[in-house]
Amino acid sequence: MINQTTKDKIEALHKQYLELAKGNELLLRELAFAEIPEMVYNSNAIENSTLTLEDTEKILAGGTLDRKVNVREIYEAKNLASITETILDKDKYPLTVNLITGLHKTLLTHIEEQIAGRFRSGKEWVRVGNHLGANPQFVSTLMQELVDSYNQNRDWFFLDAIAHFHAEFETIHPFVDGNGRLGRLLINLQLMNAGFPPIIIQNKNKHTDYYSLFTKYQSTLKFGGFTKLFALLLIESLHKRITLLTAKKIIPLSVWASKNNIKANVAANKAKRQTIAAFRLREKWMIAEE
Repeated sequence: MINQTTKDKIEALHKQYLELAKGNELLLRELAFAEIPEMVYNSNAIENSTLTLEDTEKILAGGTLDRKVNVREIYEAKNLASITETILDKDKYPLTVNLITGLHKTLLTHIEEQIAGRFRSGKEWVRVGNHLGANPQFVSTLMQELVDSYNQNRDWFFLDAIAHFHAEFETIHPFVDGNGRLGRLLINLQLMNAGFPPIIIQNKNKHTDYYSLFTKYQSTLKFGGFTKLFALLLIESLHKRITLLTAKKIIPLSVWASKNNIKANVAANKAKRQTIAAFRLREKWMIAEE
């Protein structure tokens, strides 16, 4: 869970963001679409794709790579970009089981179409590391219950609800393949449904900052680590949009630190903790010059 100070910070930034968004809706939409390559690259890299950010950008722009890669990875990039565009193109998509399976169908098109768009069943067990996904015969029921519980829950802080959904979704592991990429996409769908901008879960340090949270949840059912992670990434996303809409000039964090006589590692730690309004562009920390 997160403390009230962090909740108040999110609320204040969200209020500022909504005020700035008035009359800038098209610009903010274009910004979200411009982030798609980074979203796709990071999500696929978390699943051990060999594509770099530059590879991903080139593929999504319709270009060809200078090196040979698995055709599957190319479709993974294109398909994930396609369903990301789908959710970014509309303010709200009510979360339903049919929506989830429909997005999954697109995600695995030209990859594994025999399992695309349907939950695991029969003897389709899956294992991720030491974790065994839910019994296939109960997957459909568990997913319907999870979706219903999320939609009917009005008592939890919105990030707690999203964090619990994500932890449980990945624990169930409802599909034979594509669970991680789709699960991360659903986080952004839920954020946008709540009136917030999307976030990017970074591939860097995934083992300590992301994967470890699943291990803790599966042994304790405590999902507060996900809430904290999503809160930091959401604050960063809000800082990014507010800065782009208000700053005269944006510079690398390292340059800003030098100008302000701050050690580079101290500035980087402040950025990671979001105690300064820094944000990442193409994996580099940036900040307003003033």
